[in-house]
Amino acid sequence: MGTTSTAIPDAPSTQSRPGGGPLGSLAYPKIPLYRFLEDAARRSPRNTALIFFGQRTSYADLFDEAKRVAAGLTSLGMARGDRVAMMLPNCPQAVAAYYGTLWAGGIAVMLNPLYTARELKLQLQDSGARFLIVLDLLATKALEGVDRTPVEHVIVTGIRERLPWLLGMLYPLKLKLRGSSTRVPRHGKVIPYSQLLSAGALESPVSVDPRADVALLQYTGGTTGLPRAAMLTHFNLVANCIQLDAWLPALPEDLTVAGVLPFFHVYGMTTVMNFGVMKGARIILLPRFSIRDVLISIEKYRPQIFPGVPAMYAALNNYPEVGKFDLSSIRWCVSGAAPLAAQVKQTFEKLTGGRLVEGYGLTEASPVTHSNPLDGVQKTGSIGLPLPDTEYRIVDLKTGEPVATGEAGELIVRGPQVMQGYWNRPEETARTLRDGWLHTGDVARVDPEGYVYIVDRIKEMIIVSGYNVYPREVEEVLYQHPAVREAAVIGVPDAIKGEAVKAFVVLKDAVQCSADEIAEWSKRQLAPYKVPKQVEFVTELPKSLIGKVLRRVLVERDRATMAPGG
Repeated sequence: MGTTSTAIPDAPSTQSRPGGGPLGSLAYPKIPLYRFLEDAARRSPRNTALIFFGQRTSYADLFDEAKRVAAGLTSLGMARGDRVAMMLPNCPQAVAAYYGTLWAGGIAVMLNPLYTARELKLQLQDSGARFLIVLDLLATKALEGVDRTPVEHVIVTGIRERLPWLLGMLYPLKLKLRGSSTRVPRHGKVIPYSQLLSAGALESPVSVDPRADVALLQYTGGTTGLPRAAMLTHFNLVANCIQLDAWLPALPEDLTVAGVLPFFHVYGMTTVMNFGVMKGARIILLPRFSIRDVLISIEKYRPQIFPGVPAMYAALNNYPEVGKFDLSSIRWCVSGAAPLAAQVKQTFEKLTGGRLVEGYGLTEASPVTHSNPLDGVQKTGSIGLPLPDTEYRIVDLKTGEPVATGEAGELIVRGPQVMQGYWNRPEETARTLRDGWLHTGDVARVDPEGYVYIVDRIKEMIIVSGYNVYPREVEEVLYQHPAVREAAVIGVPDAIKGEAVKAFVVLKDAVQCSADEIAEWSKRQLAPYKVPKQVEFVTELPKSLIGKVLRRVLVERDRATMAPGG
C-alpha cells in the first residue's frame, strides 16, 4: 500500500496509509510514458499483453507494432509534438497506436467512437490533429468529420484483422445482420493501417521531456458544457500509475485485468491500459460492454482486477443468468465516474467474493485522486482517502476559505497527476488551476477520519427556496426503494420556490410503483424541500459511454417538453 498525504486546514489529516505505516512520499521516475511498454517487452517479451476474443498478442509483438506505427507516422511527415487523433474501441490497434504515437514524439488525442461528424470536426479543429486513426465501421462518418480540419491522413483499420479465424469468417455476417458495413469510401486521405505498418520499425524513440511535454489531450466537459482538452504530460500519467500501484494490495505476478472500460476515456486508459502495461499484465480487451461477453471473459481468463462504473456492476448483478458463471477470480474492483449505490456494491461482492470500493477522479487529474482502501477500512458512500502525495482541501463556495470538518464546500486537489492546463484555453485554465490547486467543481465534505464524501456537482445543485439540494443525496434515498433500479434527479423551474426537485425513475422488471409511493418514501428520509415534487418513470436513463448518468440531457429533455409546442 502507498502513503497518504493530505492538506486540510481545520480538518484532520490521515495519519497513516490504509494498510498501516507512516506518511511519506513516493518516488516518481522522470520517464516517458512509453517506457512502460518498452520495459515490459524487454522484461517478459513472450508474456501475453492483450487477449482479444481469444487472440493473444505478446508484449514483444505489441512493442514491435507500436514501433511500426511510429515509423509509419514519421514517414508521413509527423514531427515531435504533432497530434494524432484516435477513434477506436478497445482493440489491439488502439493500444499499439497509442504507444506508437508517444514513441514518435506525438500527442495522443482520444476520441469517442460515438461522436457524430459534427462533434468529431470540432475536436479535430480544436486539437489541430494532422492524423486520424479510425475503425473501418466509422470511416464514412470520420471522412465527413475531417473536412475543413488540419487532418492530412486518415488511417483505417478493422476489428476483423485481429479476430481468430472462425470469428473473422463470421464477422461480416454479423455486421450484415446489424445493417453495418466495413466498406471505406474512396478518399485521397485514406491509408490502410497495414500500409502504415509496412514502413518498418522506429527503433529509437523521439526524445521528450516527461515533465514538460504533453502526452495526451483528453477532452472533458461533455456532460456539463462544451468539451475542452486537458493537457496531461508523460509525468502526470506515469505518476498516477505509480500512485495506483502503491495504493493497491500486493498483486500476483500473473496479473490479469478486465479491459471493459473504454481506453478513449481517461479512466480506462489509466486504470486498465497504462497500469496494466506498467505491471506487464494480461489485458482482456472488450470493444463494447456486452454483459454476456464480460461474464464469459471473466470465467475464461480469470482476471483479478475489474475497474468499472456502477452501471456495469449493476447490469451484471441484474443479469438473469449471472449465477451460471464463475466470477470467483475477481478480487479487486474500484468503481468511479458515478456514485456507487450500497446495494450494487453488496450484491456484486456477494457474487464474486471480491472487494468493490468507490473511488474518485477527474480527467484533469489523470484521473484518480481518491479511493477507499481495498484492504483497509471502507466507508459506504465515501470516495475514500487521497492517493499518495495527493493533497486536498474543502473550501467555501463563495469565499474559497477552508471549511470545518463535516461542512460542505468545493473539493480542490493538488498532486503530481494534475494537468498542465486546458489546450488553447488560458482563461479556463486560470479559473480551474489556482496556485497549483485544481478546482474540481464538486461539492464535498470530510469526516473526522479524513474520508471524503462527494455531495454533488456545483453546477447540478438545485436551489429550492434558497436551500441547497444535492441530487446525489436524493438519488441515494430513491435507490433504497425496493422497486427502483435507477434514479436521477434534476431541478425544474418553480414559480414560487425558484426550483423544485424532479426525479426520473427506472423501475425493476415486472415491478409496479406509483409516483405517490416514491414521494411518500422520500418524505420519510428527506427534509420537505428535498422531496421530489415530480416523478417521471422512464425505461432508461441517458448515460455516457462509460455509464455516467447525463443529468444535463434530462434537463434539456424536460425543458423541451415544457416549451410551447413541445
